[in-house]
Amino acid sequence: VEGTDLAAAGGRGRLKYKINGHLAFWTSLGALAVCGRRLSVLYDEFPALAGSAVLFSFGLSSYLYATSFADGALLAKGGNSGNPIYDFFIGRELNPRIGSFDLKEFCELRPGLIGWVALNLGMMAKQYQNMGSITGSMALVNLLQGLYVWDSLYQEQAILSTMDITTDGFGYMLAFGDLAWVPFTYSLQARYLVDNDPGLSAPMLALIGCGGLAGYTIFRAANSQKDQFRRDPSHPSVQHLQVMEVKNLQTGRQSNLLVSGWWGLARKINYTGDWLLSWCMSMTCGCPVISKGSIVPYFYPIYFAVLLIHRAGRDDHFCTEKYGEAWREYKNKVPY
Repeated sequence: VEGTDLAAAGGRGRLKYKINGHLAFWTSLGALAVCGRRLSVLYDEFPALAGSAVLFSFGLSSYLYATSFADGALLAKGGNSGNPIYDFFIGRELNPRIGSFDLKEFCELRPGLIGWVALNLGMMAKQYQNMGSITGSMALVNLLQGLYVWDSLYQEQAILSTMDITTDGFGYMLAFGDLAWVPFTYSLQARYLVDNDPGLSAPMLALIGCGGLAGYTIFRAANSQKDQFRRDPSHPSVQHLQVMEVKNLQTGRQSNLLVSGWWGLARKINYTGDWLLSWCMSMTCGCPVISKGSIVPYFYPIYFAVLLIHRAGRDDHFCTEKYGEAWREYKNKVPY
């Protein structure tokens, strides 16, 4: 499929992408299932694997920085400051490729997210090895996080219009985040549960599961509505939505901003659902205040809050540059 027009970034036309993340997910899951109990080695070698991922991220980033000086490379506006340390971290080249293979799009979804699922399954195998059974909390956290990863790969095409792909360069920040940070910090809940299961009751697990599904529903419904509107505003599912017409000051083209439906409730309503789901993932480990538990598994939603607040501020800055005064008018229409 084709990505977004690169004119705003200084490029020409649209890049083509091969969308096979969903197939990659199920193929990888099948291979992991064949390994069975042997996946417990992922728990045993967790520190070594994490260290290797960090080193690989650094090596990849060094390659990306070096190749960004090639003739014809399209540079990201934010990663071409002239400061080599900053540019190495942020990323100079917008869409580095080896032939038609897009390195950034591949790393955004496949290795880190599928690796997250693999590590979770390894933690579950280790718990079974130690206890002879799988606890409700371990099963639930694997289901919630597995659903989240499956959704990302099933909806792979939607990532092509995100700022990570259209605006940010590919440097150490994204490489480390995709390949090391995501799989090895987001799997903390499952790793904690191997030796510290809180013994939550079935009703409590059901309540947490319902909360997680509610968060996922908000996240998915909002993102699907936005993606469908971007692809085809006349589609029956979105043609009734109210929009505000604005002018893109960078391209001179007209754009439409949603001011009804999910996006009339809040400018980042998808983040609300995403954050709710992250809390429910951590609650499978118990509450450190009212029951047996630790704050460590809650690192994910706490960090996620900081990340989402930063992203919201970054998006607000870019949209102010893109739409000018019209963006301030839009924020009056959708104040939250």
